Amino acid sequence: MLPLPLKGVSVTQRCYFYRTIAATRRRFLLLPTLFLPLLPAASHSSFATPFATAGAGMKPPVPTKIEHEMVMFGDVRKDDYYWLRDDSRSDPRVLEYLRQENAYTDFVLSGSKTLQDQLFTELKGRIKEDDISAPLRDGPYFYYTRTLEGKEYVQHCRQPIPNGEGPGSVHEVMPTGPDSPLQHIILDENVKAQGHEYYSVGAFKVSPNHKLVAYAEDTKGDEIYTVYVIEAETQNLIGKPIVGVTEYIEWAGNEVLLYITNDEIHRPYKQIQLFINNLVVYEREDGLLKVTVYGLPAAGKAIECLQDGQVVEFIDPIYEVESVNSQYNSHVLRFSYSSMRTPPSVYDHDMDSRVTVLKKVEAVLGGFNTSNYVTERKWSVASDGTRVPISIVYRKDLVKLNGTDPLLLYGYGSYEICIDPDFRTSRLSLIDRGFVYAIAHVRGGGEMGRKWYEDGKFLEKRNTFTDFISCAEYLLENKYGSKEKICIHGRSAGGLLIGAVLNMRPDLFKAAVAGVPFVDVVTTMLDPTIPLTTSEWEIKPQNYPHILVTAGLNDPRVLYSEPAKFVAKLRDMKTDNNLLLFKCELGAGHFSKSGRFEKLQEDAFTYTFILKALDMVPPLES
Repeated sequence: MLPLPLKGVSVTQRCYFYRTIAATRRRFLLLPTLFLPLLPAASHSSFATPFATAGAGMKPPVPTKIEHEMVMFGDVRKDDYYWLRDDSRSDPRVLEYLRQENAYTDFVLSGSKTLQDQLFTELKGRIKEDDISAPLRDGPYFYYTRTLEGKEYVQHCRQPIPNGEGPGSVHEVMPTGPDSPLQHIILDENVKAQGHEYYSVGAFKVSPNHKLVAYAEDTKGDEIYTVYVIEAETQNLIGKPIVGVTEYIEWAGNEVLLYITNDEIHRPYKQIQLFINNLVVYEREDGLLKVTVYGLPAAGKAIECLQDGQVVEFIDPIYEVESVNSQYNSHVLRFSYSSMRTPPSVYDHDMDSRVTVLKKVEAVLGGFNTSNYVTERKWSVASDGTRVPISIVYRKDLVKLNGTDPLLLYGYGSYEICIDPDFRTSRLSLIDRGFVYAIAHVRGGGEMGRKWYEDGKFLEKRNTFTDFISCAEYLLENKYGSKEKICIHGRSAGGLLIGAVLNMRPDLFKAAVAGVPFVDVVTTMLDPTIPLTTSEWEIKPQNYPHILVTAGLNDPRVLYSEPAKFVAKLRDMKTDNNLLLFKCELGAGHFSKSGRFEKLQEDAFTYTFILKALDMVPPLES
C-alpha cells in the first residue's frame, strides 16, 4: 500500500484515490496540498511525586506544583502544572490523578444518585428505542438506519424498491409488512462495537452501482478513522483497510474512492454536491437559514441570473434546517427541520409543484406535546451597540417570567460555527422542571455572516465574552431568570467562553459547566501539533460560582490536560467554598461517549450537577 512519490514535494496533508478494481490491485495517487513548518517542542521537567494524596473524608485532589518555564519571543511563561500533559495518555501518575478527580466528583454527587438515576430514566423513556429513520430512495433501493430496543448503536439497512429505479415522488412510502421485500442489514454497528469502549461510524457511503460500501470507523474517540470497503450483499472486505484518515470519503465512480488524510494538525478539506435541474440556496437572514429553490435553464444554456426563487416556509420563529442527501437527477429536495420545541422532522419538497410532504417525525415518548412550549427570538445590545440574537424556549404552563425562574444559558462563538436553535429531547428534563433554556448567538460564530465571525476573533475575541455577558444581563433584566438560579454552559471553544466570563463576571452566575474547555490557550496556540487552535484567560484570587469541568482522555482537539490544569490552578486560586468538580472520561474523546444511552447517562450527570448547584435537588436527596 504505497503512494506514488512526487519528487521535490514535502507535504503534511495528502489526498488519495483508492482504486478497488480487485482485492489484489490497488493504486494510490498522492496530491500535495499544504505544508506547515513545525516549531520545536518544549522540554518536559522532571518530577518526583506528581500529586499529594487525598486525605480521609475524600478531599479534593491537590496536584503538586512542579516548576516549568517556557520561553518564546523573549517572553517567559511559568506553568506549574505542565506535567499533567502526557501525549501518550499512559503515564500512570497522570492517570491516577485523573482517577482521583473522578472519584472525588462521584463522591460529591453520590448523595444525588437517586436524582441522577431518575433523570436517566426520564431521558431514556422519551426515546422510541426500536425505530427506523426516514427511508431514502437511492437507485433501486430504500436506504435507512434502524435502532433496536436496548442497543446502543444503529444498523445500516436497505430494501429493494418494488418498481425499481426512478425519480420517486414526495408521496412515496417504503412498503412494510409480510409481503414487502426483505430488508438487508449491510452493517450492524452493535456487532462492530463489541470489545470497544468507544465506537463511531463517521461516514457510510454506497457506490453508484450499489455493490460496494465504504465506511469510516473510529474506535478511540480521537477522530482518526479507519476506512473499510465491503461488498454490500456479503459484507466481505475488499482489500486492506485504510488507516489513519478522516471520515471524509466519497465515491468517484464504482471503482474509485476518494478519501482524505489529516495533516499534523487535523485539518481536512470537505467537498460539496449539486442538483441537475435546480439550484438550492441556503443563506442566512437574521441569524436563521433561509432555503430558496431556483429552476435552472435547459442543458446547454447559460445561467444569466437567478430569479423567481421559491422560498421554503417554516412554522417556528426560530429553527434549524439541514440538507439531506437527495438524488442528483430528482426533482425532490429532502431536508430535516427542527426547532427548540419541534422534534427533528424529515420533509420531501417537490421543487416543481412546490408541495412539501412530512416523511418522518422523531418520536418523543412520555406525553410530550409541542403546544406546551414557547420559542422566542430576542436581541440584547452589546457594549458597542451591536444587537446579539438570543434563542429561548420554555414551558408556558411552568415558567412565571417574573425573575424567579431557573435559567440555563448556552454559548459557543468560535470558528464561524452556527449554534442553531434545534431540538434536544434531553433538554426537556430541565425545561419540564421550570427552566428557561437560552442560546446566546455571540460574535465569533457564523450565525450573522462572515463579519460576525471576524468580529469575534484575534484582537476582537473579547467581543465573544462581552456579548455573552450582555445576553445574560438582558435575560435577567427582562425576568427570564433569577440571578440566584442562572447556570451557564459551553463546550470546547465554548468552554473558553465560559472560562473567560467566569473571570470577568463571576458575580453574575450561580453555576457553570465547562465541557472539554479550551482553556490553556497560549500554550496550545504555540503548539503546532494541536488541531483547531485562538486570548488568554486569567484565573484570579476571587470567588467563583459552582463549576463542573469535563474532559475526554483521547480528545484530539482539546487535550485533557487543558481542563485538568485549569481545575488545578482554579482550586489553588479561588477564595470560595463552592463546588469545583472535574470529570475525565478515560475511554472517550472530544464528543464524549459514543453509545446513545451512554450519552444520556452523561446528560443525567450534568443535569444532576446543575440542579444540585442551584439547590433544586428534591429534599430527600439534599
